[in-house]
Amino acid sequence: MGLGFSLLFLPLWISLPGLTFMIALQSSLQHEIIHGHPTKWVWVNVALVFPSLNLLIPFGRFRDTHLAHHHDACLTDPYDDPETNYLDPAKWEEMPHLGRWIFSANGTLAGRLVLGAFISQVYFMLGDWRAARSGDRRVLWAWLIHIPACALVVWLLIQVGFSIWAYLIAAYGGLSLLKIRTYAEHRAHENLGARTAVVEGRGVLAFLFLNNNFHAVHHMYPHIAWYVLPAFYIAQKDEFMRRNHGYVYKNYGQLFRQYFFQRKEPVAHPLWPRDP
Repeated sequence: MGLGFSLLFLPLWISLPGLTFMIALQSSLQHEIIHGHPTKWVWVNVALVFPSLNLLIPFGRFRDTHLAHHHDACLTDPYDDPETNYLDPAKWEEMPHLGRWIFSANGTLAGRLVLGAFISQVYFMLGDWRAARSGDRRVLWAWLIHIPACALVVWLLIQVGFSIWAYLIAAYGGLSLLKIRTYAEHRAHENLGARTAVVEGRGVLAFLFLNNNFHAVHHMYPHIAWYVLPAFYIAQKDEFMRRNHGYVYKNYGQLFRQYFFQRKEPVAHPLWPRDP
């Protein structure tokens, strides 16, 4: 967090992309901490990544929704997987033309970079609002802790004279960068193991995502630390490819070339039961 705030003293053309990268990287670090790294003490781990620099997602809610996502039997479920991008076909058919256009655009990688963070945030906050109003204290407590933490971040921005608007742009940019990782992580498939991808690239994006691009490995062995994942995958590559039915991309460049302006799959869940 200290490294991120040191960027506030640099010219905007440096600080803005730097903060965008650091905010995305903190989210990747939060993901590691959710899975029990780097120490055995939960409070120490959480202290390392609190508050959430993106300002938009309380760490407690990220933890709870992500652990729910790891119920692999529910992967891609339009209702029970908190990280799915599929809609119930019935909801899709009822959606007005503008909504269909927006979600169709969001199905491309270019659209996901521009619209994905906004769409996810709207659905996430509406869901949390309903949960809090219905008396879910866990949701309410996560937000009650998050709000003063965000206020502290804003206060620090004011103290150093950094534009709050510029910081919000960086926060949105950080969440958008993460959409590159999540774009192809999962697909609808009848076989559970075949629902989760591997992107084999080892470049800057792999570091930014802390090797979570080896996503099928992570879902099969969520306790393994980020720096072990590549070697673990390479040692058993044939087995992982067999288990996920070859759902593998060579690198993120392949994703950009294939899907930047073209949808990878339908918005409506292709295997979801439709009303008779």
